[in-house]
Formats: sequence, structure tokens, C-alpha cells
Amino acid sequence: MKVIEEIKKMSTLPIKERVEKYNQISSALKEMVGINFPVVGVQLVPLESVQANDYNPNKVAKPEMKLLELSIRKDGLTMPVVVANDGKNKGKYIVVDGFHRTTVTKNTEDIRERSKGYLPVSFLDKNIEDRITATVRHNVARGTHQVELTAHLVTLLKKHNWSNERIGTELGMQPDEVLRLKQITGLAEMFEDEEFSKSWE
Repeated sequence: MKVIEEIKKMSTLPIKERVEKYNQISSALKEMVGINFPVVGVQLVPLESVQANDYNPNKVAKPEMKLLELSIRKDGLTMPVVVANDGKNKGKYIVVDGFHRTTVTKNTEDIRERSKGYLPVSFLDKNIEDRITATVRHNVARGTHQVELTAHLVTLLKKHNWSNERIGTELGMQPDEVLRLKQITGLAEMFEDEEFSKSWE
């Protein structure tokens, strides 16, 4: 096909121009195919433009980080990092899911070299509260979400005036899970309002 031949010719361009062309083509293909999932239109962005969020203190033990590093070294990045635009700084992106993959790619010399200084990302167009819940859902889906972390994020959502019912719905938690979280983590003061008990009746 003529299009394929034209794309092959682009391989001689400098990396920055190749990335720009790739992003244009990826966006055009997403529009062409009409499947509106973030993963369909993966983009490449400069590694340094991707920053950690300030609400997800998720920790990974050293052995797991070493295993992640080995996985990326052996298999490459097999999933894009999920990001949102930083509303305060143009051209900067906030991690929604994939902080540890980003960290390994930035800080491991041979992996960084292979990435040519770019990170594959898919974009979520969400406000801060919806980004928090998206982070929780991604972590829970992988079975890696910690009770303490969930408690921290629930506290943040409460500060954004989310109802307990909405928190449960958005985080995929049953009423008894939210109650158990309250009891385990000492979040009683966050749930002193009458609305907590009424919302689950």
C-alpha cells in the first residue's frame, strides 16, 4: 500500500520528527477506526514531561521494583502509562496509572536509552476527583490496592465533598466494604455525618 510505503520513508527522519508523525498517525487511526478507548490512540510524550500525581502514595517493595525493571528490560513496555493533562502546566502530564513503570523507564539507563527519551501514554480527560477514582480502579483491578492507600484516597474524596454513596459507587465498593474501611483505618471522624448510614439503606 502507498500509505505503508510513505510511513517507511519516515524512518530516516530525526527521532523528534518521527515521534510527531507517529502521534499524528496514531490520532488519525483512532479517529478512522472509531473505537473511542484511550488505548487505541497511544501517544509518545517526552519522559521528563510525565510527573507523579500527589495523591497516590502507593509503595512497591524493592524486590517487586527489581522484578518490574527486569520485566521491562526483557519484554519492553507492554502497556501505556495512563496520564491526564496537567491543567496548570502546558505540555506536562500527571500519572493516573503507571507511576512505577514511569520511574523505571526514567531511572534505568539502558531502558531509558531504548525508550529514546519517550513514554507511550494513553490519555484520560478527567478532573482531579475522577482521576483519583480512576487510579483506585486501576490498582484494584490488578489486585494491588492497599487498605491504607484506599483510606487515604477516600479521605481526599470526602474533602472534595463526595457523598459516601458516590465514593462506594465510583470505587466499586460494597456498602460493607466502605464500613469496614472506616472501622479498620480509624476514619470514623470522616463519617460522623448522618448521611453515611442513611445513604446505604
